Amino acid sequence: MHPTEEVDRSDRSASAPQPVLVREGAGTEVRAVALVLHGGKAVNTAPTVARQLAVLRLVPVARHLVTAGGRIGLGVWRLRFRYRGWNKDAADPVTDVRWALRQLREHHGDVPIVLVGHSMGGRAALRTAADPGVVAVLGLAPWVPPGEPLDQLRGRRLLVVHGTRDRMTSNTTSKALVDAVRGDAAEATFVHVRYSGHAMLRRLPLWNELTAEFVMHAGLGITPGPRLAQAIADGDSVL
Repeated sequence: MHPTEEVDRSDRSASAPQPVLVREGAGTEVRAVALVLHGGKAVNTAPTVARQLAVLRLVPVARHLVTAGGRIGLGVWRLRFRYRGWNKDAADPVTDVRWALRQLREHHGDVPIVLVGHSMGGRAALRTAADPGVVAVLGLAPWVPPGEPLDQLRGRRLLVVHGTRDRMTSNTTSKALVDAVRGDAAEATFVHVRYSGHAMLRRLPLWNELTAEFVMHAGLGITPGPRLAQAIADGDSVL
């Protein structure tokens, strides 16, 4: 069982969608936090709802993190964005992530935060890497359009994992981003997952392994397993 609690904004109104933070697991002294960010659309101003497939896809990811690290001080939260889309220059998910980070700092104090984002959530995680408290970013099949900013990744740990059969987001542009920040980021690692697509369903145990090990490595200082450790050492790996 994974008990949850929610934090939403105090200015909630019927006409204005609001971001929602959902905590997975509870009861342990938190020494690091994973903030899990779901995917979405390029442009869509409809409100995000809990039953949306993009939201549900990240629930097992969050709960696996609780199982892997909850007892040793990892706090796990999911953010539900206000809107389903990025929405061009509005970059609505970025606003929501920054709100969530403020809430987490108030709730947990000055603990390291690892952002874990899938697809559109991966883009939002990359954009907010330099925000206070953030020490690392994990992009799961992230949406990385050409020309994304890079400076915010300086000094952060970065892992991007992308399925070789992804038809929704580009392996090429996400790998190019990792290559571009190598040397400026504290770590910059790209992992190709053979035979897997955007939904991360095929070879799910490997996605979960890499996610949990990277979060605990970056947030709690725990040495990763041999596959991830070798990928970090090499900077680029095919698994």
